[in-house]
Amino acid sequence: MDDTRAGAGHRAARAAGGAGTPGLASVAALIGDRARSAMLVALLDGRALTAGELARAAAVAKPTASSHLAKLHAARLVAVEQAGRHRYFRLAGHRVAAALESLLALAPAHGAPALRPGPSDLALRTARTCYDHLAGEYGVLVYDSMVRRSLLAGSGKRVDLTAGGAAFVARLGVDLGALGRGRRPLCLPCLDWSERRFHLAGALGAALLDRVLALGWARRVKGSRALAFSALGQRALRARFPVQ
Repeated sequence: MDDTRAGAGHRAARAAGGAGTPGLASVAALIGDRARSAMLVALLDGRALTAGELARAAAVAKPTASSHLAKLHAARLVAVEQAGRHRYFRLAGHRVAAALESLLALAPAHGAPALRPGPSDLALRTARTCYDHLAGEYGVLVYDSMVRRSLLAGSGKRVDLTAGGAAFVARLGVDLGALGRGRRPLCLPCLDWSERRFHLAGALGAALLDRVLALGWARRVKGSRALAFSALGQRALRARFPVQ
């Protein structure tokens, strides 16, 4: 009787995965492959890359990269866009980026080599893009400042913009009305892999990064996820997002 019930339980568990929807073990196995994980990390800056570019990032042959990308696309971890004769791959969305950042935060604790000190690593730790929002030391600074000043409220996986927060970001030039018309969540905490604390993702996180770039506080570093803040930009960011 117990065996019958156990068998029924296993069948129910398999059914719960849903037809056409990869289960947790399947997704974990896809991400856990060295070449596929390298490709996914290469896409974390929000850019769309070709199979050849991703092959170089993963140090594999292009046919091998194409095979890996087909699996990632089938699992809805990457999206593909056709432009003329070229196909471009990008992360399927902000939830994929958030999951990858969280896994990167766990990696050093489980034997993966930690980042070694160096100019490029320092730049990435200071400020970088995580998909389409600000990450690194400055991204965490923005999040911490908004929480401490009650511009954001909540904890864990959910934070909300307060009335004071709405007024604050509006003064920065963020159009909350436009953000509210989209389907993307407004505010999402995203675990930062270098700081081991949260930075702000979601539609608001993306809009704040757009404002940082539009105001000239920072610029993208070619060929890197790093963001280079000017001295004026650093002072402006810290003035508007104090943590004391």
